[in-house]
Amino acid sequence: MFEAATEQLLAELEELGRENDQRVSERRYKLLNLARPTAELMCLLVQASRRRSVLEIGTSNGYSTIWLAEALRRTPDARLVSLERFAEKLAQARGNLERAGLLARVELIEGDATEIVRVLEPPFDCVFFDADRVSAPAQLEILLPKLSADTLLMADNVLSHPQEVAEYRGLIERLPGFISTVAPVGKGLHIAWRKGC
Repeated sequence: MFEAATEQLLAELEELGRENDQRVSERRYKLLNLARPTAELMCLLVQASRRRSVLEIGTSNGYSTIWLAEALRRTPDARLVSLERFAEKLAQARGNLERAGLLARVELIEGDATEIVRVLEPPFDCVFFDADRVSAPAQLEILLPKLSADTLLMADNVLSHPQEVAEYRGLIERLPGFISTVAPVGKGLHIAWRKGC
């Protein structure tokens, strides 16, 4: 899927993520990157379902952003917006996306995601929730009017942190028209889809 240089970058980021997250204890400084099988599944879903306008909540150092940008590479006029609270992580993401040759394909925004989603221009046909998990329900409520009829929603950590994701999952189950499942890859990827008319 990737060119050799990007594949090497991803391998470096995977090792960096493991080493960093074992060493630091404060959540702010953890990278908390996706497990590779989760990233591969997410990339496949975005590419196969021909998503065109993707929102990522939780950029970190850009590992998952690279996968999303790659999934959209062959889609004309594709849009990828990625939100990150911490400036130091966003700087890392910018450098990693530049190394991958994908920086021009991504709009990186720094700040509080719940506030930013209020002012984002619609529509989005895919949202990937990968930030603090607890704020995802409020963000989804704000985003609902900005979602396309045919929408794919994904959230990580549903098996590793079930209590923190319970409210988000409950909200999805109450939304009309959505079907959902959990893929037991990595820390658990929740996948929800609403078929357009």
